[in-house]
Amino acid sequence: MIMDRNFNTISPSAKSLLLLKGFTNIPFAREAAGLMTYPEPYRPDFEIKDIKFWAKITHFESRYWSIDQLLSGIPVKNILELSSGFSFRGLEMIKRNGFHYIDTDLPEVIALKKNFINGLWNDDCNTGSILETLPLNALNEEEFNEIVSRFPKGEIVIVNEGLLMYLDNSEKEKLCKIIHNILKVRGGFWITADIYTKNIREDLNIAADEKQKQFFKHHNIEGNKFNSFEAAGLFFNNQGFAIDKEAHSDPAKLSSLKYLLRNTEKEELIKIRSRNKIRLTWRLSLLNK
Repeated sequence: MIMDRNFNTISPSAKSLLLLKGFTNIPFAREAAGLMTYPEPYRPDFEIKDIKFWAKITHFESRYWSIDQLLSGIPVKNILELSSGFSFRGLEMIKRNGFHYIDTDLPEVIALKKNFINGLWNDDCNTGSILETLPLNALNEEEFNEIVSRFPKGEIVIVNEGLLMYLDNSEKEKLCKIIHNILKVRGGFWITADIYTKNIREDLNIAADEKQKQFFKHHNIEGNKFNSFEAAGLFFNNQGFAIDKEAHSDPAKLSSLKYLLRNTEKEELIKIRSRNKIRLTWRLSLLNK
């Protein structure tokens, strides 16, 4: 049943997210957004006053940097990114020597992304590192293992942001089983930025417009989130994983934060700061039993 699902309907969200990330300092985001809108110019409007708009951008910018934070400090240089969309972390990563980065997503995203990479490639990317951009349905174990086999010997880090909320519980369990089997053989970590908890308050909904709300409803985004962070931890424990490290927000990295603060009244800012977190990023290792 899992393999019969049409995951290609997720792809339009990747395009929308890129246009939002173009407002930030995320590597290659603004240049890629320009390629996405070509021949129309991409001109991010920094005069927008909508608080929800800037809160959404800050949310996604923080999510992106949280993965980089947990990648730092570990010596592993074999990195596999799942459902990467129009994120170019791999292109930024290979500016350093010795990395083998495999960037994956659904076929239609990868086909367009390869064209983008050709347009974004510069002399800084010409190092001893390797970047591959390949199609992968992350729930197809055979395809998954074939891609992992492309790495040289050594530990592997699997990363993802924006994937788990599209998967129901049985699909999450399937993905966990695949990743667990790989890490059991190779060693390494799984970094996921998708530890979202169910949103019981409408004012925290990052889907600000009706089109996005319908998209969320169609993919059961809210229903696929975890009931709590404790429930998420228990879920991963039951799948054989332990929380190795949790990312912490770094306001200094958020180029969009100043626009959020500029357009937020003091009273509203106090309310925002008092709200509980709705998302975490965890680095997972295999649970020692």
